[in-house]
Amino acid sequence: MKKSSLYLINVLVTMLIMPVASIATVVLLIGKPLHWPLIGKWFVFWAIGIRLFIAGLRQIIKPAFTAQEIFHITNEDSLVVVKELGFSNLCMGLAGILSVANPYWTQIIAVCGGLYFGLAGMQHIIKKPVSTNETIALVSDLFIFLLMVAYVAFTWLG
Repeated sequence: MKKSSLYLINVLVTMLIMPVASIATVVLLIGKPLHWPLIGKWFVFWAIGIRLFIAGLRQIIKPAFTAQEIFHITNEDSLVVVKELGFSNLCMGLAGILSVANPYWTQIIAVCGGLYFGLAGMQHIIKKPVSTNETIALVSDLFIFLLMVAYVAFTWLG
């Protein structure tokens, strides 16, 4: 399977399929109402927590994928920087995973992770995607950013 196909599957599973499945399970099986705190909880857990944790591990273990397939950098010197990005993603991902147990963390991680994805998405727009993986990153980053903006707006502001 092509690298872009595996990347797309990972993004779809962590940023759409599993959050929606988790929300649906709670609503349909447990009977909780569909509301923003529930949506935020599961999108923060999956799309920020699991997604960034996996990305961080991959960037630490195999930094060449991010350097070459996302940023089109072939210089070996860049791998050190990608590994450090991986440390950051791993830490933010872990915080997102742990947020499932504490709704106060969910809001904080939504702000941090949402801002991260928003800034990354803007960077992809400025750079103009030249590959399928860059386009996947652009769309998924902006999707999570907008979803986190909505979650924060509806839970904090009203």
